[in-house]
Amino acid sequence: MNTQVEIAGVTFRNPVMTASGTFGSGMEYADFVDLNKLGAVVTKGVANVPWPGNPTPRVAEVYGGMLNAIGLQNPGIDVFLERDIPFLKKYDTRIIVNVCGKTVEDYVEVVERLSHEEAVSMLEINVSCPNVKEGAIAFGQKADALYQITHQIKRHARQPVIMKLSPNVTDITEMARAAEAAGADALSLINTITGMKIDIHRRKFAIANRTGGMSGPAIKPIAVRMVYQAAQAVQIPVIGMGGIATAEDAIEFLLAGASAVSIGAMNFVNPYTTLEVIQGIEQYMEKYHVEKVTDLIGAVEG
Repeated sequence: MNTQVEIAGVTFRNPVMTASGTFGSGMEYADFVDLNKLGAVVTKGVANVPWPGNPTPRVAEVYGGMLNAIGLQNPGIDVFLERDIPFLKKYDTRIIVNVCGKTVEDYVEVVERLSHEEAVSMLEINVSCPNVKEGAIAFGQKADALYQITHQIKRHARQPVIMKLSPNVTDITEMARAAEAAGADALSLINTITGMKIDIHRRKFAIANRTGGMSGPAIKPIAVRMVYQAAQAVQIPVIGMGGIATAEDAIEFLLAGASAVSIGAMNFVNPYTTLEVIQGIEQYMEKYHVEKVTDLIGAVEG
């Protein structure tokens, strides 16, 4: 039974990763999860300078998931290189660094700082960040902006580049094709869906930012649909995420065309979710006599 997958020339021991922003940079979960067993640790977003994030409250529970407006709070690339990379190097797992920024120059600065880090296997670019030069419209919401930032990052990156797509668009295939045309090595989707919650007793927004990104099991059918559409539209690998809580959920994404999956919100509910999903995939493969997990990728029929 072979659980290995390959994405853009990088081999992973299994197709299960962590979703950025839900697992810290590994250190926060190391007491619960043997990081050596994961396909990859995808870090929290890293910017060129420290970001304080949004005002509180910035997390709210909703039916079937949660809303968050953390605002990509992070200590910046200097602290990340000094503290988090040395910690992750202790483990035999792939390291994927999520990169965020407010201008193309911000992204490029981080990408260049990471270019000499041999321990970093891939870069995941969060294009749901607000583009301050375009009136705070996210880079990933306009095909031409997505093309430009992908193209610029590819000029400076030494590691393969994953573009993390926003679902808050009219046509996900247009965005997927734009990223591919600009040279992206892989795609990951979906990021959170914009939502809102109001406290009717206080008559106030539950989150200070008013809107937040919704994640959790409720968004899974939307995520599966978008992953399927993106995988059909491009030739590069797709990493699927959005509401994965069980091995069954993960396998659904693989059948839809994902080469790997990332687990996010469920890490907050059950810190052992990633390991349980890995074990569940292996049990499924044994039950249905699947020799290679890659045989499941895009194998949905009808």
